Amino acid sequence: MPSHHRSRRHQRLAELLAAYRAKANLYQADVAKKLERHQPFMTSIENGQRRIDVIELLDLAEVIGFDPHELLDELMRTPKD
Repeated sequence: MPSHHRSRRHQRLAELLAAYRAKANLYQADVAKKLERHQPFMTSIENGQRRIDVIELLDLAEVIGFDPHELLDELMRTPKD
């Protein structure tokens, strides 16, 4: 999906997930493998082509090691479109 079709919050979610992954010194392939997915799964999330549901968010938090509450708080501070 082109970036101009994404909301600010959706863009911020993708940015945060990529930042948390990088901070954890994990590659996209590492996270995907732990989730029993292929690496393009992570690429599509981080570049905003794929949206995630709440269960996937919790799985990502567990694998990457971030607090989902912290991520949601940051998203709530991100202005709506």
